Amino acid sequence: MNGPLYMQASNKIVLVRPIKKTKGEGPLKQLTRWFVENQIGLSFNLLALLFLAHGMPRARDYTTRFFTLSYYSPTSGKYGVGGDDGHIILFCIVLFTGLRAATMEYIFAPFAKSQGIVKRKDVTRFSEQAWLVIYYFVFWFLGLYIYYTSPAYLNLHELWADWPNREMAGLMKGYILAQLAFWLQQILVINIEDRRKDHWQMFTHHIITVSLMYASYRYGFTRVGNLVLVLMDVVDLFFPSAKCLKYLGYNTLCDWMFGVFMFSWIVARHILYPIVCWSTWAHSTQVTGGACFKGPINNVTGPFELPAEKGMMFLLEPLWDSEGILCYNRTTMISFLSLLLALQGLTIMWFGMIIRVAMKVLRGERAEDTRSDDEAEDELEEDTEAVEEEPVPLEQEVGVEEIDLKNWERRTGVKRQAATTSGVSLPGHSDRKELLGRIGCEKQVE
Repeated sequence: MNGPLYMQASNKIVLVRPIKKTKGEGPLKQLTRWFVENQIGLSFNLLALLFLAHGMPRARDYTTRFFTLSYYSPTSGKYGVGGDDGHIILFCIVLFTGLRAATMEYIFAPFAKSQGIVKRKDVTRFSEQAWLVIYYFVFWFLGLYIYYTSPAYLNLHELWADWPNREMAGLMKGYILAQLAFWLQQILVINIEDRRKDHWQMFTHHIITVSLMYASYRYGFTRVGNLVLVLMDVVDLFFPSAKCLKYLGYNTLCDWMFGVFMFSWIVARHILYPIVCWSTWAHSTQVTGGACFKGPINNVTGPFELPAEKGMMFLLEPLWDSEGILCYNRTTMISFLSLLLALQGLTIMWFGMIIRVAMKVLRGERAEDTRSDDEAEDELEEDTEAVEEEPVPLEQEVGVEEIDLKNWERRTGVKRQAATTSGVSLPGHSDRKELLGRIGCEKQVE
């Protein structure tokens, strides 16, 4: 059996391909296939090596960056931002990759098969969606707690207050970095596993999400980033749950969960999220003052006018220089707002697909996800005309005189009794028909 368990079909199912078309795999395809099949071992071996290196005193100064938040300020009790944050992001990417593959392999796939899910595609989809339910259950409630306890709770002006503040609480920093690692890992996942029909839309969505999260983190707008994630994640909590119920056969519950999903989508993504976009336009420059600042977290100087020689590069400087010029003016606002509206554009496109599914449910049909069918598998079925059949033994009618019973006795160790008028007799098998059925020669009676 090659590859992860969740990628395997049931042993009772075989693929019959009357028209066989094979294509050679290039080095990149072979590499991605190897990575998919070895995600668990590769991830946990890397983590094990890291922990072993951490046990060496000389290496501890370097390995500690992978386990702890960097840039702690004893004076304020908060954390700044900087290049060392990349270490913990990389650690979380490897950790999420291993956890995702391990839970799919050893928990969700066996559970799916125990519930009667036999098709490889369905086992894989169920395992993927179950992992997302677990992830979003943890991080949506964590994000909601951070938002609820922040000054920005139900106060749009506070989303932009205290700027420029290049520090944040440890919980906020860990939350943002973990979410950033998750979405970077999602970009990896959609490019190494079987592609869906909406691959490029999802890829664009992930790029925009990562860009917004990273920019809000480096610009000091973590409150805005936290609120956007809360609004987006609540939808992704209900949708995978509905799909899991569908694969398990709870179609009525699936339809109800799909209704909850639609309601949360409309409220969160098309009512509350546009309010955040409007606040970006109406409040951000007003509250921040539209000026520039510079310096480390404990010695920020400003406000001052943007130096003329900077040009448009001032937009990018905060992304790599935690002590460089940090400006928020109309140009910066439009840049942020463009990304936010691009995300809204994608959600509107997907909402059109959701409406089509809802119409099917209202007509009495079952909720089906038309957005994320496997493109590669569809192509396979089209090219090969693959069908699923129950495996049956090969059968051939032969005369009893053609059967080498002595050889059969040597192989099985069963002594045959003397022949009777009814044919060959075995212990527990009184006639020739049962013997032929045992060795796969007798035709089955339909």
